Amino acid sequence: MNAASPLTSRLQGFGASIFAEMTALAVSTGSINLGQGFPDYDGPAEVLQIARDQIAGGNNQYPPGIGMADLRLAVSGHQDRFWGLTYDPTTEILITMGATEALAGALLGILNDGDEVIVFEPLFDTYAGCIALAGAISVPITLRPQESGRYEFDADELRRSITSRTRMILLNSPHNPTGSVFTFEELQTIASIAIEHDLIVISDEVYEHLVFDNKKHIPIATLPGMFERTITISSGGKSFNTTGWKIGWACAPAPLINATRMAKQLFTFAGGSPFQPAIAAGLRLPDSYFTALAADLQNKRDVLMLALEECGLRPITPEGTYFITADVRGRRADGDGVAFCRELPGQAGIVAIPAAVLYDPRHESEGRHLVRFAFCKERSTIARASEQLRAWA
Repeated sequence: MNAASPLTSRLQGFGASIFAEMTALAVSTGSINLGQGFPDYDGPAEVLQIARDQIAGGNNQYPPGIGMADLRLAVSGHQDRFWGLTYDPTTEILITMGATEALAGALLGILNDGDEVIVFEPLFDTYAGCIALAGAISVPITLRPQESGRYEFDADELRRSITSRTRMILLNSPHNPTGSVFTFEELQTIASIAIEHDLIVISDEVYEHLVFDNKKHIPIATLPGMFERTITISSGGKSFNTTGWKIGWACAPAPLINATRMAKQLFTFAGGSPFQPAIAAGLRLPDSYFTALAADLQNKRDVLMLALEECGLRPITPEGTYFITADVRGRRADGDGVAFCRELPGQAGIVAIPAAVLYDPRHESEGRHLVRFAFCKERSTIARASEQLRAWA
């Protein structure tokens, strides 16, 4: 075999995931892992029990390629109930193996070589990889901390980034890792640009129910002129603490769903049969469940925020999601977030993720001094982590 790397040129420059390194460090040092965004507690008992019953009852073979009818119906009902969006469950909803497969299907099913995709950084690392696999080009717009206490983008920078090759805008709100919930005005700016330039928008809304401080999540598909050009993506993992089940979905007009499906069917075809009825039941839980979910996470956010402040870091208050970003320069003068995260397990018994790896390599300096902590953990875990941070201070 040729000694050259077998890795496709489209993935050159994408190294091993920092998440794997930090998780291994958590295991080797016995540290509390606040790096990866997965809960250390189960979701609602009734949802879990339905999955058990489905397995015991023999629902263990392939589901339909577009997903089980009842789950598609439940997704349709959820979109109408919470956001006033109407989708035909037979032609406008596609069930996927997590939101990541929906994203990959949409990007690979729609983009052509040389197309440009506007993304907002720091960003979920899957975005850039899938765009590259499609032969397209990521065009990052940086969200920066402002005096308002939230991350925001420069509307003029966004407008200047549009070229004749721009095909798509990839939006994530509530946003990982900054925790920003895009405002109506911000979404209106994005929508006006998408309409003016006839762009498709992919909207990753997996944290749609994890919004704090009376902020409101607004799906961009609800804005005038946006329904017909938007693929809305979400999943059950964040809303029901079932990240390992990998049940996601895409909602869009039929032509966009068909393009997504054409690529998606080449990945896993379909899966998660016993989990699909369980997530359908979760989507039908009363409003009180979703309200309590957000309130519980907000409380944990507040506890960890206070500990981060007291140990000399400068956390930026998230409006939603699982994550807090913090400026490390109060504890490390050179602002090296990667080195900070590699040393923190030994010093405080805590694992975090350096935010610099979530930026385009050309813009790593924007996030060099920032690190991300996850607070989607048991209250006892957050309390213990807070005690260790204060002891380290």
